Amino acid sequence: MNRDIIEGNWKQLKGKVKQQWGKLTDDAVDKINGDRELLAGKIQEAYGVDRDEAKKQIEAWAKACEKFLSKEPHH
Repeated sequence: MNRDIIEGNWKQLKGKVKQQWGKLTDDAVDKINGDRELLAGKIQEAYGVDRDEAKKQIEAWAKACEKFLSKEPHH
């Protein structure tokens, strides 16, 4: 998924982030604001995984979000 898509749709995706990574606080999710690197760091901290694993999780999540966003009505 294109970084701009994540950043541009962050408000819609925040709930999806909380579903996927429930250990992340609302404050952390707000601060991430679509930044994949920051998201990876927060996943590492919360779940004790290495950066590569965090990035793999984000990539899999982003692909699922692409499907979610493609079903959203575009205005």
